[in-house]
Amino acid sequence: MKVEGMTCQGCVAAVTKAIQRLDPAAQVSVDLDAGRVAVVTDAQALDVAQALGRAGYDAEAMTG
Repeated sequence: MKVEGMTCQGCVAAVTKAIQRLDPAAQVSVDLDAGRVAVVTDAQALDVAQALGRAGYDAEAMTG
């Protein structure tokens, strides 16, 4: 996912926590410099994006 608004390690923690609240078993990898988050989860991409939106980040699914 492309995620806008991440600027520090606190953001990385907040993004990870928001996704893991949605799916505690989710595997989350955040690339702060690129503004991208890789997520392995059973949740739908839209649900993940909405969870990140509630946490204050603008997120959109990416393919490839």
